[in-house]
Amino acid sequence: MEMKSVTYNFQSVIAWQKAHAFVLQVYRATRSFPEDEKYCLVPQFRRAAVSIEANIAEGYKKLSKADKLRFMNISQGSQEECRDYIILSKDLGYLQPNEFQLLHDMLEESSKFLNLYCKGVLNNNGIKDD
Repeated sequence: MEMKSVTYNFQSVIAWQKAHAFVLQVYRATRSFPEDEKYCLVPQFRRAAVSIEANIAEGYKKLSKADKLRFMNISQGSQEECRDYIILSKDLGYLQPNEFQLLHDMLEESSKFLNLYCKGVLNNNGIKDD
């Protein structure tokens, strides 16, 4: 898959759209976590998920490739943090198998599109700097 479309705001970046959908699902899933996770796993998981989309948004307006890619790399790190929280949540019994699979699949899709976006930045494939 190549990214050839020109984007005019971060909301039109497919990687951001996929990350945003993932964040919304993380918030839905963590609502049913035990009360004793209210100040531990839940905020950590949500913060990491939000960091994915927020860094894509922030990096979108950076002028240099290096700056853009630094923010995208931070997003990738947050994706891996979320991957760990998904596994941990399943192993602790907080996620049903179908919830685990949904979060896992959404994170994989988000990761795929973020990697494509990074390749587009590297190759100047229709990535517009305003």
